[in-house]
Amino acid sequence: MQKILKSNHTKQHYDMISISQANLQNVHKIATFQVAMAKETEDLKLQQEVVEEGVRYFFDHPEAGFYLLALYNKKIVGSLLVQDEWSEWRNAKVIWVHSVYIIPPFRGKGIYKKLYEEVKEIAVQTPEIAGIRLYVDKTNAVAKKVYERMGMSSQHYDLYEWMKDF
Repeated sequence: MQKILKSNHTKQHYDMISISQANLQNVHKIATFQVAMAKETEDLKLQQEVVEEGVRYFFDHPEAGFYLLALYNKKIVGSLLVQDEWSEWRNAKVIWVHSVYIIPPFRGKGIYKKLYEEVKEIAVQTPEIAGIRLYVDKTNAVAKKVYERMGMSSQHYDLYEWMKDF
């Protein structure tokens, strides 16, 4: 059952959102989003050129993952990266959503919802995909609420990591 949107204004925004797969010409824009996200969420200053090479990797190695773009009235306003991992417990892939970024003036307009619906449709339509995961900064309460509204939960796992300094 589809959730009924609260107002025609919101529905109008939602109807103006389209999702497409990114291509090589989108590398600079995606990298710019990632640099902005690192600054916003972790006060981390990334080098644009390094991030562009990191984004370009996925176009040179499509088996590693792909980016989806959110377009609002044909303007790129958001993106996310989809990667997968093999789950021996499920004998299937689990796809991970990474690097979600929506430019600030376009947040709260259903853009992430459209992106997520596209990822979920991929999962539903692909028998070898068992589900979707993502990680979120534990202090990002706004994002956590968005993910919970999409039906995701954090009940099973905490993420731990070790990262080399760079």
